Amino acid sequence: MTRILAHIDAYQKSMKAIVKDVLPEGVELEQTIFYPGGGGQPSDSGILKFDGKEIEIQGVKRIGNQLIHLTDDLMPRLGQEVEGMINWDRRYQLMRTHTALHILCGVIWRDFGVQVTGGNMKPLEARMDFELDEMSSDFAITVQRAIDIEVDEKREVTVKFLPREEAFKIPDLIRTKINLLPPNIEEVRIVEIDGLDIQADGGTHVSNTSDVGKIIIVGHQSKGKRNKRLRIRVDDVQ
Repeated sequence: MTRILAHIDAYQKSMKAIVKDVLPEGVELEQTIFYPGGGGQPSDSGILKFDGKEIEIQGVKRIGNQLIHLTDDLMPRLGQEVEGMINWDRRYQLMRTHTALHILCGVIWRDFGVQVTGGNMKPLEARMDFELDEMSSDFAITVQRAIDIEVDEKREVTVKFLPREEAFKIPDLIRTKINLLPPNIEEVRIVEIDGLDIQADGGTHVSNTSDVGKIIIVGHQSKGKRNKRLRIRVDDVQ
């Protein structure tokens, strides 16, 4: 199983690793800084260096029990050491966006007590669906004011790992309508925004809410009887 360094330190930009397997689609590494995707967050892209060459990694895909770094370029050899570097600008934008969604989710759970029914993101844009009967422009304005406050509060964002039994003693750890945490996961990764939100989560995040930037609710719509959607954009602070 590939060790995912992004789960430990989202700010790590490069690494060295040994090639474990070579497939037609790409290569498996013993460890990786490339986030493999999941929870609505896409996988990382970047490059691998070896033998004086540099190849592009377009993303990471799970094939069976393997994490394959996708490339249509030259392949390194089995057992060879390679150097990997992620596309940091894109990763950092996704970190900001993912933390923005946790701020949004934390505010709506705290103030309205409703669960998440879905979500997705790309760099600096995202959407999240909630189990709500109604969603109006006034609701969106109220939520906008609340998330502005949480960004300005400069709340620390931390990651820790807990045994499954201990993790599930935390009230409301799973905010999604359906528990997506596989039953074979024995250690749960916890992302906490101090004083606002705590969830089981595998994605990458910034270390403080002030690093997110400006979160702007850009749209709201009904996606069903009890499924309402908010769309956000993340801007740099001017």
